[in-house]
Amino acid sequence: MKHQIKIKVNGDEYSLAVHPWRTLNEVLRDDLNLTGTKLGCGTGDCGTCAVMVDDRIVSSCLTLAVSVNGKSVKTVEGLAPSGEELHPVQDAFVKTGAIQCGYCTSGMEMAAVHLLAHNPSPTEKEIRAGLSGHLCRCTGYNQIVEAVSTAAETMRDPNRKR
Repeated sequence: MKHQIKIKVNGDEYSLAVHPWRTLNEVLRDDLNLTGTKLGCGTGDCGTCAVMVDDRIVSSCLTLAVSVNGKSVKTVEGLAPSGEELHPVQDAFVKTGAIQCGYCTSGMEMAAVHLLAHNPSPTEKEIRAGLSGHLCRCTGYNQIVEAVSTAAETMRDPNRKR
């Protein structure tokens, strides 16, 4: 039996009928065609599927879709909704070479945006702690930390040359 849910994803409202066992990741990717959110391990260990639900970072592979009924979800596609200009975190990932194979990127970017929303001037140690639980198989951690630091500077001073 399907359950009716209403969710807001990246500012758009959706009413969906979903089976109670379907994950948020499945609904985002399969029903809403928001494929920026990846599925990595499927057990919540890698951080690849991270999204924000009501300003909390969650693993969408472990979050049942019915549990987000009435809530607001932000995916990596929602970071730059106009499509004209990248979010400062996304821009910094590109410019610092933090994107390698790209599989971990959306989860890393979501974690970075969440971190910077709560700590606009993080130290390197705080950046690494904020990204803990997000795995990069390409070992691009130094560039990822540099990207978050660069994004933090840009977000504090938008007129700063990039």
